[in-house]
Amino acid sequence: MAGHSKWANIQHRKGKQDAVRAKLFSKLSKEITVAAKMGDPDPDKNPRLRLAVKEARAASMPKDVIERAIKKSQGGDADTYEEIRYEGYGPGGVAVIVEAMTDNRNRTASNVRSTFAKNGGNLGETGSVAFMFDRKGEVMYPASVGDADTVMMAAIEAGAEDVESDDEGHWIYCADTDLAAVSTALEAQLGESETAKLVWKPRTSTALDLEGMQALMKLIDALEDDDDVQTVTANFEATDEVMEAL
Repeated sequence: MAGHSKWANIQHRKGKQDAVRAKLFSKLSKEITVAAKMGDPDPDKNPRLRLAVKEARAASMPKDVIERAIKKSQGGDADTYEEIRYEGYGPGGVAVIVEAMTDNRNRTASNVRSTFAKNGGNLGETGSVAFMFDRKGEVMYPASVGDADTVMMAAIEAGAEDVESDDEGHWIYCADTDLAAVSTALEAQLGESETAKLVWKPRTSTALDLEGMQALMKLIDALEDDDDVQTVTANFEATDEVMEAL
């Protein structure tokens, strides 16, 4: 069982300001609409939509907003989005993966490239950093659900590959194609998880000092401010002292 580093695979969110909360809801609504449009509008019959709704609930999105996003997918005027992945390097040589949904590929590519350049990074070609990550399903439970051994046994029975536990919680990993099935099996044993989503799990991580972390956070914040960007993942790690000083 590997020790979980909560900073190694962060998807940084500035969740305190109302404006940022609204932006997060907008991104989550877009994922719900796209998932519902691609499959069945019933979450019970559409694994991707079910996971998107779970993620929205974890972010405290109101039920009526979730339902409105699903209904939007059934309308003839629903926007058509393309899913694109960008890869590059941030300050300190940290590998960065950016996932976007856009209705204008040229606009998004230009914005992402410019953001990297303005914040000490460098946008690379597709595949330039993805080999440093594994695409995995991640199901997260709070520490209160049980001890590490209990969660490990439940994860094994559910078909998961690995569990990382610490004082804050349990992170259960599985093949990306097994996320819906593993999440459902875990719920039968442990109850509802806090989150269940696809992630880029770093194979290795790059250590940063305070100055490096400040520069990287500036890049990540700028990328996440783009309405087309859904998630930003980086393979950094830093000591608790550095994180507390941010």
